Amino acid sequence: MNYRLLIASFMLIAAVYSGGAEAATKEDATKFVSNLSSQALKTLGANNVPLNQKEKNVRELLSHNFDLNLIGRYVLGAAWRKASADQRSQYQSLFKEFVLRTYSRRFGGYAGQAFTVTGAKPIGKKDILVSTKIARPSGPPILAGWRVREKNGAHKILDVVVAGVSMVVTQRSEFRAVISKQGVGGLIETLRMQVTKFSAQSK
Repeated sequence: MNYRLLIASFMLIAAVYSGGAEAATKEDATKFVSNLSSQALKTLGANNVPLNQKEKNVRELLSHNFDLNLIGRYVLGAAWRKASADQRSQYQSLFKEFVLRTYSRRFGGYAGQAFTVTGAKPIGKKDILVSTKIARPSGPPILAGWRVREKNGAHKILDVVVAGVSMVVTQRSEFRAVISKQGVGGLIETLRMQVTKFSAQSK
């Protein structure tokens, strides 16, 4: 993703994420991301803890620190307005579980990482993008950005950008492809099957 496309993606996200929140400060957002990374590294580096328990602990961290309700609405896009109340409820429940299980499995096996905050800058009127570098025992470091907003006195993550690629923009594009062929109902069933698959694999 080039620079202009990345900025355009952020502007689109800002339009959907407007309202009902306070403007975060660079200092508070940086502290929030640093503290969250410390908790995550402590969880992932715990000795004698089974992988499935690590994944469960990571799920809890993500659940408490990501605004999954807002992310879910954005990812569904224009289909949110057309969905029934029951479809919205089913979708949000399945989306949360899908995201939590996807990223807990992705992060659960990580160990020996070194996490450094490299900068922070305002994004839109209310958000801060905190830039980080994640050093790995093998391979080049991962450059990641964390979009943070203060809401009801607490900081929440709205998006993660890795190598210039937005998590929510990518997910929105993937969901749009499913909806265009199968509708919202088809997306809900796709998420249900994926969550069921995750549950079976964790047993």
